[in-house]
Amino acid sequence: MSEPKGQTLEKYLQTLKSSMGNAATLHCIVGNEAADLDSIASALVYAYFRSSTAETSGTVFVPFIPIPRDDFKLRTEAVFLFSEAGVDPQLLIFSEDIDLKSLYNAGKLELTLVDHNRPTGLTAGFTNAVAGVIDHHADEGLFENVALRKIEPVGSAATLVAELILGEAEDLLDAGVTTLLLGTILLDTVNLDPEAKRVTPKDETVAAELLKRSGIEQKALFNRVQHEKFNVSALDSDDLLRKDYKQWELGHHRVGISSVLLSFAEWLQKDASLSQSLARYAESRDLDVLLAMNAYTAPEFTRELGVYCPDGELRAKLLDYLEQCGLELTPITAEMLDSSTALFAQGNLGISRKKLQPMLAEFFASLP
Repeated sequence: MSEPKGQTLEKYLQTLKSSMGNAATLHCIVGNEAADLDSIASALVYAYFRSSTAETSGTVFVPFIPIPRDDFKLRTEAVFLFSEAGVDPQLLIFSEDIDLKSLYNAGKLELTLVDHNRPTGLTAGFTNAVAGVIDHHADEGLFENVALRKIEPVGSAATLVAELILGEAEDLLDAGVTTLLLGTILLDTVNLDPEAKRVTPKDETVAAELLKRSGIEQKALFNRVQHEKFNVSALDSDDLLRKDYKQWELGHHRVGISSVLLSFAEWLQKDASLSQSLARYAESRDLDVLLAMNAYTAPEFTRELGVYCPDGELRAKLLDYLEQCGLELTPITAEMLDSSTALFAQGNLGISRKKLQPMLAEFFASLP
């Protein structure tokens, strides 16, 4: 086992960009394309671990986050936990910071996949560069001969990263690193709750070891990270719409649906020009229809539906169809909205975006 080189996570990040410029090889540790907390935190901590313990000269280990820098703020639980751990987001490496294709073509790119085991998104074309895998999803049987292939059905990829560090470089587990790993494991396993059916004995063992070393109060950390996951108070309308957004070509129309984590009453307090904000967002993505499916708990779980459609004839047909789909819609009146926008309380709580999208596909397919 090689000895850590005495750097801290903060020092590692502060010197990372300058080190990248002189590297013979960039070994990017990359999470999945969703870039959730587990992917980001696990990639960062594993890259720090490899940088602190690897013997390979000329190789720089880089935690690569495969989303634009501006999208990091949408991962509100990550924003909180990284701040709690003392990590400056400005030091992180995002999609615009590295040209993966140029590195790959120059033979200077290596990859370790974290929180997934098949390259997707920005790394999909670079299969030959994969040198390692750490994942907790179903094993797709790829990369059997890489140096590190750690795929186990645990609750969190962070558990597997923490296990490696505990076994080889436990002195790296200072307060910041431990907070990142532990907060991620607790969120992914719903605070190690067996009833959630996500936690495994290995998650419990690793979390217990991290708790023992850190003195962190488990329930308090989980409650705060869980709260921040749904805390969208700092996000504007554009952020709220793109935080959890999907779009489809349905018939001859382009339709987008955003899942939003607050009520229309709160949203209108934040943005009295909501119709104009919906219009800008729809225009930026060339949408014919934009729907916002709001889901929140205050104090009971509630769903609401917003429909933006500037074409009056299409809007009338769509609203008539939605009234007949079993959503149990009740209009929400808001004086500041224009005719392009309609808001509803949704009585049928069982119809989510996943269930509404096929209904919309059927409607748009029926149009001439």
